[in-house]
Amino acid sequence: MTYAQVLKWMFSQLPVFQRVGKAAYKVNLDNTYAIMAHLNNPHLQFKSIHLAGTNGKGSTAHMLASIYQEAGYKTALYTSPHLRDFRERIRINGQMISQEAVVSFIEENKEGFETIKPSFFEMTVGMAFQYFAHEKVDIAIVETGLGGRLDSTNVIFPELSIITNIGKDHTQFLGDTLVQIAQEKAGIIKKDTPLIVGKYQLETQKVFTQKAQEMHAELIWAADNFMVTREGSLYQIKKKEQDFLRDIHIPLEGNYQKENIQTAVAAAYHQGISVAFIKKGLENVIKNTSLMGRWQILKKQPLCIADTAHNLEGLKLVMEQLKALEYKKLHFVLGVVDDKDLKKILPFFPKDAFYYFCKADIPRALDASELQEKAQQYNLQGEIYHSVYQAYHSANKHAKAEDVIFVGGSTFTVAEIV
Repeated sequence: MTYAQVLKWMFSQLPVFQRVGKAAYKVNLDNTYAIMAHLNNPHLQFKSIHLAGTNGKGSTAHMLASIYQEAGYKTALYTSPHLRDFRERIRINGQMISQEAVVSFIEENKEGFETIKPSFFEMTVGMAFQYFAHEKVDIAIVETGLGGRLDSTNVIFPELSIITNIGKDHTQFLGDTLVQIAQEKAGIIKKDTPLIVGKYQLETQKVFTQKAQEMHAELIWAADNFMVTREGSLYQIKKKEQDFLRDIHIPLEGNYQKENIQTAVAAAYHQGISVAFIKKGLENVIKNTSLMGRWQILKKQPLCIADTAHNLEGLKLVMEQLKALEYKKLHFVLGVVDDKDLKKILPFFPKDAFYYFCKADIPRALDASELQEKAQQYNLQGEIYHSVYQAYHSANKHAKAEDVIFVGGSTFTVAEIV
């Protein structure tokens, strides 16, 4: 099989959450354990750090991976979803898994998978874990896909667990309340394994405290130990009121990254990584890991920004930063998935923008005409486009040098542009 044939088989023969949504969600880990047994249990053959959370876990994972790389560790990184290339999900020292490795993995295991009938995500976790074990990595930074307790990645026994924050996303699977969602995320907490929680939230604090006690897991609140502020393009990091890192340039422009930086620093410090390597890791996070889609500046004249924020908490932060920009006119390329609760997110979108409503090229994407209809109920005005590219091209055509173009609403909208 060629690499293209392998990808076609992976995407067409197996349910893929990012494409079809709920139909791909499994309510147990039976398939994952079957895959691990089939692959001779690679999940037991490397050290790891496990991250869950509603927002920020991807950015935090990339920062941690960069820090470990700078410290000289052979560092694996597993994240999802991908933007441009499936292989972005599986990296070692910033390098994507090779096409040849993807092909050989499928060719060797296709028959077994046709018996097990795993989801796309379950199979991809198996690919990642076998690759990490085979390459004898020193540490793997592993991000959950959805939730925690029932996520396919939750078969590992990490050195450290991290939960970034809790918000209302994927409520059809994880529950309607922050407490219910926190209970699902808390499923990654392992016995005698330290836990770092990135954000103190009154509603969820009791959930994590009780679960940590139950599992005899040391509980560290990142905000109790570190505070991150931003002055222009420079970040200041304090540890319990004392200077930890001053005037550090971190190439992540989103103001929401302060919380993620705080969490990554708390995790690295807890694991004994030196201040010098933490600094270099943060400064070189994009160079080391190719992190994309987080307040990513695509061009400067007109200023064009792409961001993958797609749930209420994430979008509120991004909209606040967007509204703080100075511009003559805002051009907003918007596409969302069909299970998004638009009644909750659309009120936070800027009404002074002109919208380019579009649909990403996946089955889960909401039809552009339906999105326009819903948006008009909140006085968001614009036109319909047949594709993300067409919408983006039109925004560039109409935008003047002093305008701003923003691309967002879902990971999949951004993926077609960056």
